[in-house]
Amino acid sequence: MKTIMTAAAIAAGMGGTAYADGHANDVTLQLQWVTQAQFAGYYVALDKGFYEEEGLEVTILPGGPDIAPPQVLAGGGADIMLNWMPSALAAREKGLPVVNIAQPFTSSGLMLTCWKDTGIETVEDFRGKTIGVWFFGNEYPFLSWMSQVGIGTDGGDDGVTVLKQGFNVDPLLNREADCISTMTYNEYGQVIDAGVDPDELITFKYEDQGVATLEDGIYALEENLEDPVFVDKMVRFVRASMRGWRYAEENVDEAAAIIMENDETGAQSEAAQARMMGEIAKLTAGGTGALDIDAYQRTVDTLLAGGSDPVISMAPEGAYTTVITDEALN
Repeated sequence: MKTIMTAAAIAAGMGGTAYADGHANDVTLQLQWVTQAQFAGYYVALDKGFYEEEGLEVTILPGGPDIAPPQVLAGGGADIMLNWMPSALAAREKGLPVVNIAQPFTSSGLMLTCWKDTGIETVEDFRGKTIGVWFFGNEYPFLSWMSQVGIGTDGGDDGVTVLKQGFNVDPLLNREADCISTMTYNEYGQVIDAGVDPDELITFKYEDQGVATLEDGIYALEENLEDPVFVDKMVRFVRASMRGWRYAEENVDEAAAIIMENDETGAQSEAAQARMMGEIAKLTAGGTGALDIDAYQRTVDTLLAGGSDPVISMAPEGAYTTVITDEALN
């Protein structure tokens, strides 16, 4: 369960701060995935000049299936990264001292999407079924959830068979899995676009199951946060980024167009990006960038409740700071 983070080893050999000693106004952000509306706030802030108004020169690095943001951060490839909190806390426990400095997403978009004709109506009906799960740190919420409800993940009639899911919906469409991992703003729409009637599906949102964990937080290395120059840079970055998020929420179509201008892959249409942005806006709505401590504690409690193999083995200390957002919101 805890095999993906080699970043701690990289961090041990870094030999000091990689990015805090750089230019006072340069910021490099490592995204968790490819350019899409999931990251609209940052691209909008860049396009509309919000970063420039804060005196910042911002570079946004797209992610992908072969890019692990914690490793990029540990190796000095970026100042900050976007990461799901389960992945970040697991990395921290393994020795990579990442710290949450802001939390633009206030709720989770993660869910399981299942075929109704498999007979799945409740979580208990997962037993004996095959479920697609994303790995590379994204598996932690699912494994913790199954542990809490007492369903094994090693197969058999009484457990679930975990299919290591690629970042697509093929296992569901091809009937290789009874359920797959989807995001409300992305893969679920892909299933519908493939010609599946929503009435053929049943979904289980992690939020509704009480096991949702925080997603898409902004993280920096702890040692960099000891540098006042770096802290000032982060205050300005977060302030401009949250302006970008508010603008994106209020101007969905324009935000989608900005994403398209920055997406070199052209993997999704502008209409798909606009749909995604509409769903993303539900997850960032009302957020100021400040971390909700109750939501943080819920995430920690969920990760600790992993039976004999929890995601983290002890409550983390120093895993977040409110210093950046306290100043950015003033």
